[in-house]
Amino acid sequence: MSILNTPLKMGDLELKNRLVLAPLTRSRSNSERIPTDVMVEYYRQRANAGLMLTEATVISEDAVGYSNTPGLWNSEQAKAWTPIVQAVHEQGAKIFAQLWHVGRISDPEFLSGHTPVAPSAIQPEGHVSLLRPKRPYVTPRALAVEEIQVIIAKYKQAALFAKEAGFDGVELHAANGYLIDQFLQSGTNQRTDQYGGTLENRARLLLEVVDVLIDVWGAGRVGVHIAPRGDSHDMHDDHPIQTFGYVMQQLSQRHIAFVFAREYESEDSISPVLRPQFNGVWIANEKLTASSANTLLENKSADAVAFGQLFIANPDLLERLEHDLPLNEVDFNTLYPSNDDLNKGYTDYPTLSTHG
Repeated sequence: MSILNTPLKMGDLELKNRLVLAPLTRSRSNSERIPTDVMVEYYRQRANAGLMLTEATVISEDAVGYSNTPGLWNSEQAKAWTPIVQAVHEQGAKIFAQLWHVGRISDPEFLSGHTPVAPSAIQPEGHVSLLRPKRPYVTPRALAVEEIQVIIAKYKQAALFAKEAGFDGVELHAANGYLIDQFLQSGTNQRTDQYGGTLENRARLLLEVVDVLIDVWGAGRVGVHIAPRGDSHDMHDDHPIQTFGYVMQQLSQRHIAFVFAREYESEDSISPVLRPQFNGVWIANEKLTASSANTLLENKSADAVAFGQLFIANPDLLERLEHDLPLNEVDFNTLYPSNDDLNKGYTDYPTLSTHG
């Protein structure tokens, strides 16, 4: 048995192995942001992972930035998540809901004509994903302090709906240039109130949301998703080692279950500096191979490893990685549905057993 397929204590939970399904936006929910039946099969197929993180799941109607991404702000959505959770639990895997507010990475078309919000009115470079005709991001509106308090309350309500759905815990999406990340990093936060300026102020929203998630779930069932390289959606921080190091220290004091770090290995990676500053489970992610993942686990640079694209194309990824078997390649043309066939490129990737 490889180290990948050994149990792991993570917060209040015991994982059957150290393989993690990364959060993957696939846009298979309906227009009301309610999970669909095809999503049950998708997660069921991949429950060979010890831990599954749902695709990013929006906390409110005004938190969205993509078509047909699922939500967790009402009981109907929570009820539709329940069969997904049950399908995962039937195979002994654990599943956390990843809670998401996109902030400025949206467009008025998704927000009933309203302007996207952010810590500061700074327009991101780039174009709105998947909307046609192609258009640049608009300049967002800076949130008032009172509005920030409302958003924190919405995170708490989403965490309660996650509990209603039967999830094992929640992960805060604080990465990839979305709202929490926008507050944290200096390049997107030019506020002069208690949510801006100093590092402690820029990290305030992240930590206040973590605290309300802990109120609902307990620290041992809360995780945080970070992207310390700042390589998505026009992000930048003047002192990333200090910024993310402070967050690690604060999260350690709260004894949360895990940190998920999306940062590929290279000479400029800061995860090796951050990892010793956090006392929970460390999940490494991005551009991993069977070999590099195993090395990270063996030298204790990570406690678990997460895969995204490889898990899309290989539902039986654990078996393939453990035995160094051939891997299917991702069809990028079917990452998001182009017609009414939601299964295409979603639940129809062949497994080893399919090949006989």
